[in-house]
Amino acid sequence: MKHFLMGALCLIATTIYAQDIDDNEIGGSVIQTLTPSKLIAKGQYDIKWFNNLYTQTESTFTDGDEPRQSFFTSSLEAFTGVSENRRLNVGVILEVRSNVIGGRDALDVFSFDGERGTARSGLTSIAPAVKFVPFASVNNFSIQSSLSIPLIDQETEQGVFLDQNGFTWQNRFFFDHTFAGGDWQVFAELNSEFNFGKEAEQDENFDTVDGSFANNSLNLTPGVFLSYFPSAKFTVLGLVQHSQRIDLGNDFEQDFTAVGGGAKYQLTDELNLEALYTNFVRGNNTGLGETFNLGLRVVF
Repeated sequence: MKHFLMGALCLIATTIYAQDIDDNEIGGSVIQTLTPSKLIAKGQYDIKWFNNLYTQTESTFTDGDEPRQSFFTSSLEAFTGVSENRRLNVGVILEVRSNVIGGRDALDVFSFDGERGTARSGLTSIAPAVKFVPFASVNNFSIQSSLSIPLIDQETEQGVFLDQNGFTWQNRFFFDHTFAGGDWQVFAELNSEFNFGKEAEQDENFDTVDGSFANNSLNLTPGVFLSYFPSAKFTVLGLVQHSQRIDLGNDFEQDFTAVGGGAKYQLTDELNLEALYTNFVRGNNTGLGETFNLGLRVVF
């Protein structure tokens, strides 16, 4: 069960922290003007490559240190604008995962060796997605909706969790506000995930042979990000985020709170770089680890 929970954390972390303050609208820098709340124009393309490494040696299940477990997720998002008024984008999201357990080094996730009983990796999901501005008069509020389709047969194999084996309907609500002068900006998100699927079934080795640990559950994750811009091309930020999994019939609830910070830099007119660190400071039925995140985004 512990591996299931860590995998869930990795999934959530990727969803939470893949929020670039982005792209290039006329009259402003990429990282200032095209936040996640803003959409790209018709004919433009928006491609994000975001990498999240979650690693832990502590959890709420035991006291003291545990053998290290690490979960790496690399997500690729590609969107294009399809409306003249910047109110509708369509796209797709792909996720690749590599997980290692049993005290292996955190950087072993990049070995992709599939060592029996300690590692698994592969392309785990694909999600068609739409992003839209529901109110024409409020262009700094948008919604991104996607349906994640699992590409794996078993969540856990030889004791190693890889990803959820169930459909997930995700809706992310974005809002931002830039304060007078433009040096400070606040961004808020509410992420909701409804997990479909059958109840997980395990064999005598506690491997999942069918269903998902997260079936029939709703995950709600509000977060606030505060950014300061020393210059138009550079920002530093702090964040606070809470995640709450609500049991809708599978007898499994979970919550955690994370805090962190990072920086973003606009390398060129089209490309920007992001680095983030977060720490899971509290929780229930969860690991108490940390994440290291690195992302690139290009809009053309």
